[in-house]
Amino acid sequence: MELNGIKPAEGAKHAKRRVGRGIGSGLGKTAGRGHKGQKSRSGGYHKVGFEGGQMPMHRRLPKRGFKSHLLKFNAEITLTTLEAFGSGDVDLLTLKQAGLVGQLAKVVKIINTGVLTKAVKVNGLGATAGAKAAIEAAGGSVA
Repeated sequence: MELNGIKPAEGAKHAKRRVGRGIGSGLGKTAGRGHKGQKSRSGGYHKVGFEGGQMPMHRRLPKRGFKSHLLKFNAEITLTTLEAFGSGDVDLLTLKQAGLVGQLAKVVKIINTGVLTKAVKVNGLGATAGAKAAIEAAGGSVA
């Protein structure tokens, strides 16, 4: 492959439609814009969501719900993931290094999903009551 041989994919490039070039082209006179009105004029259009003066949909509907901006700092990890991880000591730093939780995570909680057979020692992480029982049943500990 040479730089002078590189071409765009077939069908990726097409000529811009040239409007207003006579009756025979089919796009002469009004150039596909119809006759009068705001949409026929140059520069004449409306902002996104404008409904001709009627109260727009995004203002007619009630506001609902809330999403905490702190959620990006929270993470969850399952017992199945801990089983696959297989390390004896588990803390926030080792989970980040293994890529099991995001780099922004500050609070990690172990949830009771799956089965744990290996003994793991958990430091500085939260755990649900069921997850804590499962870890201790496998011979591990939660600190």
